[in-house]
Amino acid sequence: MADLKNIHSIYFIGIGGIGMSALARYFRFHGKTVSGYDKTETVLTRTLAEEGIHVSYIDDLSAIPKDIQLVVYTPAIPKDHKGLNYYREHGYDLMKRSEVLGLITEDSLNICVAGTHGKTTISTMIAHILRDSGVGSNAFLGGISVNYNTNFWSNENNICVVEADEYDRSFLKLHPDIAVISSMDPDHLDIYGTAEAVKEAFLAFSEKIKSGGTLVQKHGLPIPKPAGDILQLSYHLTDHNADVYTKNLHIRSGNYVFDVEGSEGKMEGVELHVGGWHNVENALAAITACRKLGLSGEKIIPALQNYKGVKRRFEYHVQSGGHVYIDDYAHHPRELEALISSARELFPNRKLMVIFQPHLFSRTRDFADGFANALDQSDEVILLPVYPAREFPIEGISSATILDKMVRAEKQILTKQEALAYIASIQKKEKILLITAGAGDIDELVKPLTEILKTK
Repeated sequence: MADLKNIHSIYFIGIGGIGMSALARYFRFHGKTVSGYDKTETVLTRTLAEEGIHVSYIDDLSAIPKDIQLVVYTPAIPKDHKGLNYYREHGYDLMKRSEVLGLITEDSLNICVAGTHGKTTISTMIAHILRDSGVGSNAFLGGISVNYNTNFWSNENNICVVEADEYDRSFLKLHPDIAVISSMDPDHLDIYGTAEAVKEAFLAFSEKIKSGGTLVQKHGLPIPKPAGDILQLSYHLTDHNADVYTKNLHIRSGNYVFDVEGSEGKMEGVELHVGGWHNVENALAAITACRKLGLSGEKIIPALQNYKGVKRRFEYHVQSGGHVYIDDYAHHPRELEALISSARELFPNRKLMVIFQPHLFSRTRDFADGFANALDQSDEVILLPVYPAREFPIEGISSATILDKMVRAEKQILTKQEALAYIASIQKKEKILLITAGAGDIDELVKPLTEILKTK
């Protein structure tokens, strides 16, 4: 296995992925020569290029560098990728992203945040609290922090905050001192096969905690007490049987205000300025982890008050002219359900419209009923065609698979351009509460939709 200290030139295949780009930034920060490939140009890849990282979009042997010491790749790369196969056949050192992250965090104090949803927000909250309070950490995040406009930052303090990705069992390469598990719902069944296999992977992750460490978990998850001297703490928004929970939770001027209570002590007057009850619960997990690092309420409360969220996580783009527009990464039924119900709570008298792009044919097939039930909680739904990502089409599976199961909301399937035209045609007739959701390229709609809804 490669010794990272002696590596000076690194090539990333799939560099535009959120986790891969954080690693690329890490090596660039430490003075390495970094370049990479991705299938399509995105805002993120353009930003990497502006930071001095060369990115190619052509899978051609003439476009790949030959004088490199390490190739880092994501398991989502197709097996017939020419560049990856060239490096493999010519004896280059190849490592998965998870293996590299495991090596980086071998000798640091690590807070590793896992969960089929919630992990990006919780890990970003923790890293922000540490940075804002002056403690500092290295952060490897699965989303772009609004406060700092990046998914990676570094600090001389030997603490790492890591989003622990369950895809391809990547998180089993990590070495947590504090592990957070927010949820264990079935997902990535194209990898795991069964819900039970997903659960087993999360249990294996909980067993990776170092001696003397802490497991912070959502109350009610079926995780047995870890062996040895591991402290197990649970959190829940309202259930007082949890070790950490909220009291006096209310909305004031559009923000959440609450007290934290339980076995870990009281913390009064916490404020959170990002939307969604689920984000208050995420904040409980972040608070609990930071307390185990020794931070007091005097440090945590002002830091959380300054927290601006993660791009594409209940992110407001329009709150003027009578319209409200929220964009979110939700791509699992539970995430959609939380997103829609939170918007309903904040804007109870508005007609709620959702534009949703299903992500992966396999996920559409596996969770069609759940997607339909969640989307039916809105008033009107526009479904975009399925975003295939790494997959080939599955016969009989499309956005219509979800549409046909919906029974309450107004519904239609449109292309992105048709959806823009439709919103433009109605935006002057009624006040719109609009949500765009999905993990594919639906974020391409954010800028034009924002412009449409801000047009008087």
